[in-house]
Amino acid sequence: MLDEYKTVKYKSEGIYKDRSSKFIGIILPIENIEEVKKYLQEIKKEYYDATHHCYAYLLGINKEVQFDSDAGEPAGSAGKPILNTLLSYDITDTLAVVIRYYGGTKLGIPGLINAYKTATQLAIQNNEIITKYVFDQLIVSIPYEKQQLFYNLQKKYNFEYEVKASDNSGQEIELKIRQKFKEEVKEEFEGLGVNVSGQRVRKKKS
Repeated sequence: MLDEYKTVKYKSEGIYKDRSSKFIGIILPIENIEEVKKYLQEIKKEYYDATHHCYAYLLGINKEVQFDSDAGEPAGSAGKPILNTLLSYDITDTLAVVIRYYGGTKLGIPGLINAYKTATQLAIQNNEIITKYVFDQLIVSIPYEKQQLFYNLQKKYNFEYEVKASDNSGQEIELKIRQKFKEEVKEEFEGLGVNVSGQRVRKKKS
């Protein structure tokens, strides 16, 4: 089961110039469409005097959401090169924006494609690509006499946990565990006679 993916760690920029036109590539990690809208608004406000604000983004562990915009440039000359560059680095949950300041000389379609691709590449190269994981949640009820068995499994699977409740008989503990290990861990606890419940939570951690 796929429970890991790559994304960028922080916001970064890269600058590319061609025949007096200046292209500023910006890369940001994102988690949803609302963040895309927010960042685009902020970038357009900051670079209000730019000729074009072209962009592309990917969302989802399997890159389920893909979108690109030429923002006034010739069709296929800006948004698609940006998107294809993101795909070439096999990253997701990432927004790339390339701002263009027109320098007075037309670059032609091949020139535009190269410029938008290169500005995106430079921004990525000035960032750090990290691996993140999808986590699941399990709730286990651990009698005090089985606590050592709990700690043995915690050491084996290296999951995070938090005690949610306790009484004279034991503790109710919430586990945050990588999705790929969920069923395996659940079976181990049930084999020890421990009551287990849980639900999917889209938690991510580098």
